[in-house]
Amino acid sequence: MLKWYICKMARKKTQTIFENIEVIDAGARGKTVAKAPDGRVIFLTNTVPGDVVDIRTGKKRKAYFEGTAIKFHKYSDKRVEPACQHFEHCGGCKWQNMGYEHQLAYKENEVKNNLIRIGHLELPEITPILGCKDIYFYRNKMEFSFSNSRWLTVEEINSKEEIDNRNACGFHIAGMWDKILEIEKCHLQEDPSNQIRNFIKEFGINNDLEFFNPREQSGLLRTIMLRISSTGEIMVVIQFFKEDVQKREALLNALIEEFPQITSLQYVINGKGNDTLYDQNIILFKGRDHIFEEMEGLKFKIGPKSFYQTNSAQAYELYKITRDFANLTGNEIVYDFYTGTGTIAQFVAKKAKKVIGVESVPEAIADAKINAQLNNIENVEFYAGDMKDVFNNSFIRKHGQPDVIITDPPRDGMHKNVVEKILEISPKRIVYVSCNSATQARDLSLMKEHYKIVKTQAVDMFPQTYHVENVVLLELK
Repeated sequence: MLKWYICKMARKKTQTIFENIEVIDAGARGKTVAKAPDGRVIFLTNTVPGDVVDIRTGKKRKAYFEGTAIKFHKYSDKRVEPACQHFEHCGGCKWQNMGYEHQLAYKENEVKNNLIRIGHLELPEITPILGCKDIYFYRNKMEFSFSNSRWLTVEEINSKEEIDNRNACGFHIAGMWDKILEIEKCHLQEDPSNQIRNFIKEFGINNDLEFFNPREQSGLLRTIMLRISSTGEIMVVIQFFKEDVQKREALLNALIEEFPQITSLQYVINGKGNDTLYDQNIILFKGRDHIFEEMEGLKFKIGPKSFYQTNSAQAYELYKITRDFANLTGNEIVYDFYTGTGTIAQFVAKKAKKVIGVESVPEAIADAKINAQLNNIENVEFYAGDMKDVFNNSFIRKHGQPDVIITDPPRDGMHKNVVEKILEISPKRIVYVSCNSATQARDLSLMKEHYKIVKTQAVDMFPQTYHVENVVLLELK
């Protein structure tokens, strides 16, 4: 029997308790969905579809509640035991407690719903979502932060024991920019990722290397970036808040001695307020300043600032679908929008007459040009600039009318001016690759009078998370 009542909490906050509520769906951003007795939606963060729970609401809106399950009456048959010891507190892999086949089903459904409900689009028969072969240890890039103010569990806070060491290396706690969750073993990147991170942390503790304090803007050890390519090459970039030659060199030399397989060891001295590296001078300490990725015989030079799909194996599958959807014969002029380091452009080049790649980040375009030279690809050209500014009549006159446009925009989707220009020149085919099916649906809705959707397929790049890619083929009506 369903029950609900209102209680008054501390600081005069009124919260609602709903009893015996079944969780019915998985929603956006990894939240699950239930329905209150009055029909309003309840968004939850700690349940799996199929759970029957008591819910305490937090935020109350006109059309929905946000809440937390405080008692479980029945556990869902979709549940599995999370592999990671940090699952309860780490916000990185929110779906670890859900069987992978169910993750895929909800991802596919989310894409379909967004295309229909947001875009009001007519869809063909949907090709089933492509899942990952490896559902753990699939990321080629990870970033970890240091802090001398480790996040404490409730048990630690309530204990009377004095905690002397608050140093940590791990991930930021959601909503707590200055607190770091200590990570012993992360299940996202293959070894020696965990060994390298833990070695640096222990060396720092044992040798009095001060961990960063974001509030005080003090300390020495700030962040680690780890890249492990599909070829087995390893890049480590350590960010220091200040220069201390003796301590820095001691750590870097110890790291090389312990892990001689490191291909590229680099460091940064960054004393500014944020820890982004893109405006910083990155210094090579040992090895070369890059590593290589390989895909279908193509080599891609990856530096510390380079963008590359973080799931190498699944990126290959995504690009194969993209190339298949483009249906190139060798005679087409292809525009590749938001090309990044030109991976898709070079991947399809051998089946095209010419490929023109455009990207807003100059460093990425520089990488794209280098990679094209490495791969002896002569029918690609790359240009840096904002898409809405670069993609104009003079650009088209210079490079020719495109037969096919491949577009892979950021999460915000394409600028409306870009969409309008695409419609104006009306290429025969458009392949739209998206990491956000909501903005993809919005953009496609602007095209539906001129283009029909021929194919659509979701691709899971990030198992254990709610993120999903989607590829749509449009053909001119």
